[in-house]
Amino acid sequence: MRVQNATLLALTLLFAAGLGVSAVSGSAQSTSQKKSTASTSSSSSKNKSHKRKSAKQPSRWEKGQKVPTPARISEIQQALAKDGSFTGAPNGKWDDSTVDAMKKFQDAHGLNPSGKLDAKTLQQLGLGSSTAGLGAPMPPTSSTSATVKPAETARRQR
Repeated sequence: MRVQNATLLALTLLFAAGLGVSAVSGSAQSTSQKKSTASTSSSSSKNKSHKRKSAKQPSRWEKGQKVPTPARISEIQQALAKDGSFTGAPNGKWDDSTVDAMKKFQDAHGLNPSGKLDAKTLQQLGLGSSTAGLGAPMPPTSSTSATVKPAETARRQR
């Protein structure tokens, strides 16, 4: 009899606890739904304004070639003038006379006479990298541990 009473009491407590939990979670769900609806409407306006801001900001890595600064264009014009391809004073503007001078320089040096800047042209002008247009750098082929001679290895083991 005591076991039955204890079991009945335990089941009643569990049932009551289950009802209490479901009632609390039900009210919490309705509250959270109200909050999420409110936050969704406000966050959608935030997201729209955020999207507008991010559309104005450039991405970290932009595709394509960048336009040289006027100072860089003047530097290129000076190098072309030193070679004799460019006549006139460097003005920092990429105009028709600069394009013509670039074509003349590229043709004289065996490059593609496109009139556009590229790595090999800048290298020929003395304004580019010494490795321009040569491809990706190669990893070293040997390391110091690989160059140890067998006789040295035998001495180390003794």
